[in-house]
Amino acid sequence: MAFQCQRDSYLQELDTCVVSCVPAELTLENNGKKEKLKGFNLKLKDTILFPEGGGQPDDHGTVGGVNVLRVLRQGPEAVHFISSALEEGQEVHIKLDWERRFDHMQQHSSQHLITALADTMFGYKTTSWDLGRQRSSIELDTATVKPGEMEALEAAVNEKIRAHIPVAVNLLSIDDPAVEKVRSRGLPDDHAGPIRIVDIEGVDANMCCGTHVSNLSHLQVIKILGTEKGKKNKTNLIFLAGNRVLKYAEKSYNIEKSLTALLKTGADEHVDAVDKLQKTVKRLQKSNLIILREMAVLIAQNFKNKPDRGNFFSFHKCNVFALLFPDSGDWRDTVIFLTVGEEKGAGLFLLAGPENIVTEVGPRVSELLQGKGAGKTGRYQGKANSLVKRAEAEALLKEHSCKLTTGEE
Repeated sequence: MAFQCQRDSYLQELDTCVVSCVPAELTLENNGKKEKLKGFNLKLKDTILFPEGGGQPDDHGTVGGVNVLRVLRQGPEAVHFISSALEEGQEVHIKLDWERRFDHMQQHSSQHLITALADTMFGYKTTSWDLGRQRSSIELDTATVKPGEMEALEAAVNEKIRAHIPVAVNLLSIDDPAVEKVRSRGLPDDHAGPIRIVDIEGVDANMCCGTHVSNLSHLQVIKILGTEKGKKNKTNLIFLAGNRVLKYAEKSYNIEKSLTALLKTGADEHVDAVDKLQKTVKRLQKSNLIILREMAVLIAQNFKNKPDRGNFFSFHKCNVFALLFPDSGDWRDTVIFLTVGEEKGAGLFLLAGPENIVTEVGPRVSELLQGKGAGKTGRYQGKANSLVKRAEAEALLKEHSCKLTTGEE
């Protein structure tokens, strides 16, 4: 069965009725974390909401005023996941998120066009593709592309767009001899019904379930951003089509304006200006490190020269804390506690001194700082997830440093 969205990709609203609505769960990924939502799987007599398939994401929209969170294909049927139930047999009105749909149509039809001409012009076969949120990619079955090929391909696809070439959708039975002549990467195991062929007149005929433009002119423009090394001797072609090109141009222009204001140079000089800034920063960082080292040595010497310096030294917010003390016998009678980071945030810590004290207290200091550490031969260091209890750790170390004066073990 072909859904209404496949018969007419431009239809934005539809009246239909509920076939079934049963309780279900949906797993969604949000910022890398998976969460389970309880709701209902809804089947309709027909739909204009495209179910995920053919490399194309599913549509968004509403059914009877209820938001549709996911549309998946199950054999010949489309299953809509919704948050609240609808009555079986109920008449409902579907509204499509047209902006999302038309974007998918532009990217998907562009993929067909690029794939066809990459094969015709250079013999590069498409092995897979991805319709991304910001940009799309086509995996070409070649380890490399030659200089100038992508520019020639971009010129060719945009020439086809300017030629106003029509795009038709034909339905064929699976045993029709014409099926053997079309480009295809195979059918899903649960495919049912006629075969759907997307035909770009005189350019390409491809087996596909997705939604497409009816004329290449609706693609507006295609921009091939470049290529990247793919997996297993493949090359990924990165492209934008239609409204995405306009948005990309607007974003690039705004970035260009901002950089011009910050760098006080014209757009053609931005790269050189940033290069000069980076070199200047590296020189300043090197000079700063030298100064910090000298400061660290002075701080350490100042502590050593104090007649009443005691057996405990604590220092916070020194960027080169590991340089504050030399690894020599001069410090064996002193417990040293050094930390870097925000006072109530994460940071680093280092503990040094008599091996018996460091071995005993190191893990306890790490626990107080909610961190992880390790060490040997009188040194214990690690990452602190929170320096809130630094004062408590310091008090603990002071208590143990007193044993050095009293001679306690």
